Amino acid sequence: MIVTFFFSINLGRAYIGAKDIAYVIWGRLFARKDILSLLDETTSAIIWDIRLPRILCALFVGGGLAVSGTVFQSVLMNPMADSYTMGVSTGAAFGASIAIFLNIMATGFAIPVTAAAFLGAVLTLGVVMTLSKVKGYLSPVNLILSGIIVSSILSAGVTLMKNVAGENVGAIVGWMMGSLSSSNWNDVFLVLPITALGTLISTYFANSLNLLSMGDEEARYLGVDPEKSRKIFLTASSMMTAACVSVSGIIGFVGLIVPHMLRLVLGADNRKLIPFSMLLGGQLLLAADTAARVLLRTEIPVGVITTMLGGPFFLFIFIRKNRRRDV
Repeated sequence: MIVTFFFSINLGRAYIGAKDIAYVIWGRLFARKDILSLLDETTSAIIWDIRLPRILCALFVGGGLAVSGTVFQSVLMNPMADSYTMGVSTGAAFGASIAIFLNIMATGFAIPVTAAAFLGAVLTLGVVMTLSKVKGYLSPVNLILSGIIVSSILSAGVTLMKNVAGENVGAIVGWMMGSLSSSNWNDVFLVLPITALGTLISTYFANSLNLLSMGDEEARYLGVDPEKSRKIFLTASSMMTAACVSVSGIIGFVGLIVPHMLRLVLGADNRKLIPFSMLLGGQLLLAADTAARVLLRTEIPVGVITTMLGGPFFLFIFIRKNRRRDV
């Protein structure tokens, strides 16, 4: 991760050496004007105001999506579950689409897209959990079905916004393709605490998550309240997803790829999977975002890179499982 960090902060249209990077970070962190005076303002701005916030967002967004994917798969007992399954990502997309549309059509005021996306994701979570309750009980099957239903309705709403936006549809499409190009320190301060807290909660209760993934009866027999535990995990992982998606847009496959990769190496113990998901997810998205910046003259949406990685990976998993069945 450290190597990827330094590659990412070095590379770009303007190459900046390691010495200058160290001067900028040290000078900014400790308010050393004497050190900052050794550099021109442009170099300092590129490192501190553009590249560093983007790198930190990539690390925490990737880690948050990976951890939430790991938790969703265990809670819903579905290896293909992620934030899309619960409709959280689609809710964020709907909120962002409304904000972008209103900002285009209205004059005199502007709705923050990040705030609208976060609110849309949180409200979607509330609707899905409310619809899923049967006699006060949240079942994995009902959660998946409710998520699919709500996601389908919101997807139709996003499509409507695209059609109504006309010439300005590119703004909505661009957000939905996923990008960290506009990341700033405000985004870091939003995603960092929520992702860190969600990861800590999930790690602390990881043993309960292991038992919950075995089924409600087994979990209850071993002293775990399935209903209470499920609410804790769903809320924590959904809030992480809401924060991540509101900052980056829709970035697919990170929450699916990372848990599967780690299970091949570490097994199914969530006490190991969750912290390592945070690390590998951040590493994966940072590498993908760096590639998105430097591969071509024009920047590629990072969501395109992760999708290109996800397709071949699941083809590999599919072939591997079929070979095992043949044996």
